[in-house]
Amino acid sequence: MTNHKVKCSNFDIANDQPFTLIAGPCQLENEAHAIKISTELKKITSDLGINFIYKTSFDKANRTSHLSKRGLGLDKSIKIFEEIKKTLQIPILTDVHSSEQCEKLKNSVDIIQIPAFLCRQTDLLQSAAKTNLVINIKKGQFLAPWDVPNILRKIEDFNQNILLTERGVSFGYN
Repeated sequence: MTNHKVKCSNFDIANDQPFTLIAGPCQLENEAHAIKISTELKKITSDLGINFIYKTSFDKANRTSHLSKRGLGLDKSIKIFEEIKKTLQIPILTDVHSSEQCEKLKNSVDIIQIPAFLCRQTDLLQSAAKTNLVINIKKGQFLAPWDVPNILRKIEDFNQNILLTERGVSFGYN
């Protein structure tokens, strides 16, 4: 098996490449908070000599309660993503929940993340793939490992820049 490499910004992500940290706040609170966190994380990772991808969510649509805070929303967040990219020159990852969001984000982020609950949604996967951005798929714990190739086949005709986030296996199918 070959070692799959994914080009992200100015570095490659692969098993034989230096460590890459994906980190940031769960949800995007506001611009000042995002700039402060991303600046500090960039400094720490630069000092350690490791690659860094800033991750935050504009909408935490899978909260347990409909009364929970979800984030700033797409339009406000795009402006903040663009500011971070311009000033800090770091790659940005955010998750999406609908096909329409993929197209709106394609010029503002570097990686589109597919949430675990949506990891098998064909339209969403293909819309994300067609942006030509890196796609990070969080594998649902409800999926058996041998189900993952089916997810990949939904994307590979459009995009080979695929990362998989393994989250273990419990309950569910098979």
